[in-house]
Amino acid sequence: MIYLDNNATTRIAPEVRTAIEPFLEDHYANPSSPYTPARKTSLAIADARAAVADLLGARPEEVIFTSGGTESTNAAFHAATTLQPEKRHIVTSTVEHSATLESARHYEKSGYRVTYVPVDGEGRLDEEAYLRSLSPDTALVSLMAANNESGVIFPVHRLAQAAAGRGIPFHCDATQAIGKIPFRLDGPAITYLSLSGHKIHAPKGVGALIARGTCPPFLLGGGQEQGRRSGTENVLGIVGLGAAAQLAPSGCTIMEQSIQPLIDRIESKCTCPHVRAVGTGTRRLPNTSFLLVQGVAAEAVLALLDMEGICCSSGSACASGATEPSHVLTAMGMSPDWAGGAIRVTLSRYTLPAEVETFIHNFPAIVDRLRGQVP
Repeated sequence: MIYLDNNATTRIAPEVRTAIEPFLEDHYANPSSPYTPARKTSLAIADARAAVADLLGARPEEVIFTSGGTESTNAAFHAATTLQPEKRHIVTSTVEHSATLESARHYEKSGYRVTYVPVDGEGRLDEEAYLRSLSPDTALVSLMAANNESGVIFPVHRLAQAAAGRGIPFHCDATQAIGKIPFRLDGPAITYLSLSGHKIHAPKGVGALIARGTCPPFLLGGGQEQGRRSGTENVLGIVGLGAAAQLAPSGCTIMEQSIQPLIDRIESKCTCPHVRAVGTGTRRLPNTSFLLVQGVAAEAVLALLDMEGICCSSGSACASGATEPSHVLTAMGMSPDWAGGAIRVTLSRYTLPAEVETFIHNFPAIVDRLRGQVP
């Protein structure tokens, strides 16, 4: 298998697996229990919390472990709207992950006014429209650091500063950026930050919310996570996330030095008049290429790639099986003739040059074969 869908999920790193193994058998005590064996699991959680905080430039007490990026994003919306119930406006963009868009729509149905800031044909946020959208009634801005489909990077620190200058909380979905590009909080402007373990070579089912300042409880029960997110801690996942956080800086170096050249090679060899790459005119994640095949259904391309043992996707894994074109491409103004043939190729620190060469060998031939069948 040649796995080129790493924005959907990643393999567990060997170092992460090694860190987890003692907690599968020997250190299984509940970390909230009072006896000595429980202290080992409790201390492991504390170490993981410190690792995540250190990675992002946060304080350990600002790290709340969750089940993943979606829960973290939901919690950020809950916190901002709970703390400022008199404010009834939310700002986000048209190309956010479904965790953000569905949260915004939920509040919209509850009477909130939501502004969806547009992007241009390269996937860049319309910053003038963004600035115009901010108002005294804005309870939260929620924008991603990098798009999970196009890989386009938003200038979130600048955008957060604009919100902070108006006293508006800012939530950043940093799920796709961490471990691929250097990313830290850099001051107090970003109020909330979401991340997910399985995007950075940790297990599925664990993530974190960075909450700066007051964070109302969003899961009630046992009082874990300083009473903000109750429930017995996912020790295996948390330990794995801590280990992955320690690996993330080296991952950024590998992305820049080794993976970006592979993406460049894919786009130089696979683009043609009927195949083009999205977002080439702006800054993108170094591991992501979003290729559009004109006049061909993505499902057909993916099926033939799968027959060759190559795993890619047509966009977000959360939209798998959807028949409509990607909402990201629609927001960028792509015609259905192009948007319907979207193939997302995303590499990881473990992707080999030989695997990329196999993709390059097969992809153009598959496109030619399918286009030959199109009237």
